[in-house]
Amino acid sequence: MESVQAIKQRFGIIGNDAALNRAVEKAIQVSPTDISVLVTGESGVGKESIPKIIHQLSHRKHGKYIAVNCGAIPEGTIDSELFGHEKGAFTGATQTRSGYFEVADGGTIFLDEVGELPLTTQVRLLRVLENGEFIKVGSSKVQKTDVRIVAATNANMFEAIGKEKFREDLYYRLSTVEIHLPALRDRKDDIHLLFRKFASDFALKYKMPTIRLSDDAVKLLLSYRWSGNIRQLRNVAEQISVLEQTRTISLETLKGYLPDAGSNLPAVISTKKADSDFSNEREILYKVLFDMKSDLNDLKKLTMELMQSGNGNEVQQKHQGLIDKIYGDDESPSEELAVVPIVDQGPAEAEIVETNDKYHFAEEVEEEETLSLHDKELELIKKSLERHKGKRKLAAAELGISERTLYRKIKQYDL
Repeated sequence: MESVQAIKQRFGIIGNDAALNRAVEKAIQVSPTDISVLVTGESGVGKESIPKIIHQLSHRKHGKYIAVNCGAIPEGTIDSELFGHEKGAFTGATQTRSGYFEVADGGTIFLDEVGELPLTTQVRLLRVLENGEFIKVGSSKVQKTDVRIVAATNANMFEAIGKEKFREDLYYRLSTVEIHLPALRDRKDDIHLLFRKFASDFALKYKMPTIRLSDDAVKLLLSYRWSGNIRQLRNVAEQISVLEQTRTISLETLKGYLPDAGSNLPAVISTKKADSDFSNEREILYKVLFDMKSDLNDLKKLTMELMQSGNGNEVQQKHQGLIDKIYGDDESPSEELAVVPIVDQGPAEAEIVETNDKYHFAEEVEEEETLSLHDKELELIKKSLERHKGKRKLAAAELGISERTLYRKIKQYDL
């Protein structure tokens, strides 16, 4: 078995970071087997090197090696690309086509950005991993393939599983062995080494003297965040090699090629997004319903006290805050609450009847309280529009929804 250092030289991997060496070592160890491997790491860290090592050191090295960027193939054609299709399977399928899994039989397939696969394709891929079977698009014939699968992703797979964008069973089949490549900012000792290698390569390519960094420029190079990792470092080295006339690069010159070089604090990015407007509206409606339930309980309490005391004015003064809470400051009764005598003296509750800005309590009406979301939503929208005299912007703000959503609701309910 070749050493880690020999493999790095053979495949052009530069750096002596311990995490990088461990990743290469794991690739060497799993290469003789046929188990699936998942390579993880940020975009630009060089994940494509690992499947090449695995393929070249395996017994499949004389078979085909096919690299597929899953994120670059449209969802409508990816099944055809991977598994092939029969003639006439869809518009434009003028002849039978072999997919990558058929062509790479006996070899290795590298699925880059595997987290971008559609769910329907994930089901097909899981079947290949489990028993080596696949079916072409438009066919009913089951075909067999003997393919080693190495996948790579820069996405948080557990987050994707939680959002039901990636199958959990497929993840565990792909990641029998997981190999993680560290970000460039975590390989401080390798950054300048990589830059010098890139500068030397571009000097040969463009037939010009090699660029060198001043001491201050080297310090900036090492402290910079490098969100694009090795790919970004290589691009910066190429730009400077081509554009700068002076071969010694100062701190100020290097700053001109590094975005936000003056501030290397990590950016705080919110990853929480609303799934849909409906989800937001549903939460608002639930909150409103709970508030209404509380108001109904308060109203029942107020009703019972009115029934027992018989003095509406006294009760109104005592519970003015509660009345304002239930009806709103603009809608609270301005005149004395009157009580209609109750004929039945049984322990029944009363119903409130509103007539000419007066609130009376009539005989008991045995009616079950409705909790229909549709009815409550319609009632709330009507009430808010009336309160704000038809001004949708104010009504939307009060309801806690966007003006566009409110407009859609108005059309839906034909208000």
